[in-house]
Amino acid sequence: MLKALFLTMLTLALVESQDTEETITYTQCTDGYEWDPVRQQCKDIDECDIVPDACKGGMKCVNHYGGYLCLPKTAQIIVNNEQPQLETPAAEAASGAATGGVAASSMATSGVVPGGGFVASAAAVAGPEVHTGLNNFVIRRNPADPQRIPSNPSHRIQCAAGYEQSDHNVCQDIDECTAGTHNCRADQVCINLRGSFACHCPPGYQKRGEQCVDIDECSVPPYCHQRCVNTPGSFYCQCNPGFQLAANNYTCVDINECDASNQCAQQCYNILGSFICQCNQGYELSSDRLNCEDIDECRTSNYLCQYQCVNEPGKFTCMCPQGYQVVRGRTCQDINECETANECREDEMCWNYHGGFRCYPRNPCQDPYILTSENRCVCPVSNAMCRELPQSIVYKYMSIRSDRTVPSDIFQIQATTIYANTINTFRIKSGNENGEFYLRQTSPVSAMLVLVKSLTGPREYIVDLEMLTVNSIGTFRTSSVLRLTIIVGPFAF
Repeated sequence: MLKALFLTMLTLALVESQDTEETITYTQCTDGYEWDPVRQQCKDIDECDIVPDACKGGMKCVNHYGGYLCLPKTAQIIVNNEQPQLETPAAEAASGAATGGVAASSMATSGVVPGGGFVASAAAVAGPEVHTGLNNFVIRRNPADPQRIPSNPSHRIQCAAGYEQSDHNVCQDIDECTAGTHNCRADQVCINLRGSFACHCPPGYQKRGEQCVDIDECSVPPYCHQRCVNTPGSFYCQCNPGFQLAANNYTCVDINECDASNQCAQQCYNILGSFICQCNQGYELSSDRLNCEDIDECRTSNYLCQYQCVNEPGKFTCMCPQGYQVVRGRTCQDINECETANECREDEMCWNYHGGFRCYPRNPCQDPYILTSENRCVCPVSNAMCRELPQSIVYKYMSIRSDRTVPSDIFQIQATTIYANTINTFRIKSGNENGEFYLRQTSPVSAMLVLVKSLTGPREYIVDLEMLTVNSIGTFRTSSVLRLTIIVGPFAF
C-alpha cells in the first residue's frame, strides 16, 4: 500500500518537473489559471483571495487547482509529502491512505499522518507557515508539538527528490537556484520551485528551442502611443515632433511651444503637435515663418493717401501739403487761415482759398470811383471822367481746385437793378485772352461763367464780366462790371 502511494507521488513530481521545463509560447490559460509573464507559464488563480464571500453558510474557502472548495470551518486538511510511514493511530493511517495525499474531515485531531504529512485543524496554534507547492494550502506547524516532531533528533527520515531533512526532522525544499545546483543556461534565470526548479528567460525574452530570444514588444500593439523602439529585453516609447512623453512613459502629450520656447517674433499660436506664428497688423511673415517683416503699404497702392504716404514700422501715415490738414486719417482738407491766424493788416481783408490765403484791400476803389458799400465802387455821374467808364465795379473773389473737370459752371452774374423796357447783354470784357472761360446768358438779367479749359495752380486770374443795359428806343445806355478774382489752388483737392 505504501509502495503504491510512493510511486503515485513520485509520478506526480516527475510530471510537474517536466511541465516546468516545457517551452510555453502562448498566453491563453484554462479557466481558473492566469498567465505569469515572469515564469512564462500559467499559474493557478486563488479565488479565495479575489472572490468576495466565496463560500456561504459559515463555510471556509480552500483554494484548489483551477477552482476552490467550500468546507466546514472545523474540517481538517491533510497534506501528504510521501514521507516514510511513522507510527500513528490506525484511524489516521486509514484516513491518509484513502485520500492519497489530501483529505478533509470534521475531526479536531492533529498529528503525523502516513507518508510524513501533517494534519492541520481550525484549532491549530500559531507557528511557522508553509505554503505547499501543490495546492497553496497554509499549514501551521508547531515545533513544540511532540506529535509533530519526533522526540529523537537523530531519527532520520526519507525526503522526496528536491527536499532535504531540516534540523527539526521535517522535509524542506532545496533551493537549487541559491545552492548553484541547477543547470540553467547563462542567458536564463533560475526560478526555485517546491521540490524542483525551472529555467526561464529573463523579462523581455522568450524561450525558442534552447535559447532565449528577445521579444519585439513593438510588434504587439498597443505598447506605445506613437512610436515604439525595441531594445534587447525591453523597449521604450518615443513621440513625434511637437509631442513629449507623459509621466507614464507611454502616452504622448502636446508640447506648447508658445510657452516652452517661443520662437515667434510677434504672435504664437499653439496647435496639436506644432505651432504657427502670426504677425501684428502692418507686418507679414518672412520666409523662415518665424520673423515678421514690415509691410510697405505705400508701395502696395497709390490710393491710400490723398497727397503723400509715409511708411512706418507696422503702419503708414498720410501727409498733407502746407495749408491742408489730415482728416479721417487719409484725406486732406483746406485750412481756413482767415479763421485761425493770418498776417493781413487792418485795412486789408483775408480771403481763403484752397491751400492758402491772400490779403486784399478793404477799399479796392480807384479814382474816380468811390466806395459806396462793401466791395462796390461807383463812379459819380457829376464827374466828367465817368462818362466813358462803367457806372459801377463790384469786386468778387472765388477759389477753385487745380485741374478741375471741364466744362464746368463756376460763377453766376445777375443784375441787381431791373429797369423797364431795357435789354441786358453780358460779355467777358477782359482776362480771357487764352479762352479759358465762356459767358453764357441764362436769362434777361443773368449769365453763367463757364470754365472751358482746365486750369493748373497755383495761379490767379482777374476776369471782368460786363453787363450792358440799353433801353428799347436806344436813348439810354449804361454798363456795370463785376471784377472776379479767381484763385486756382495748387492741388486737385
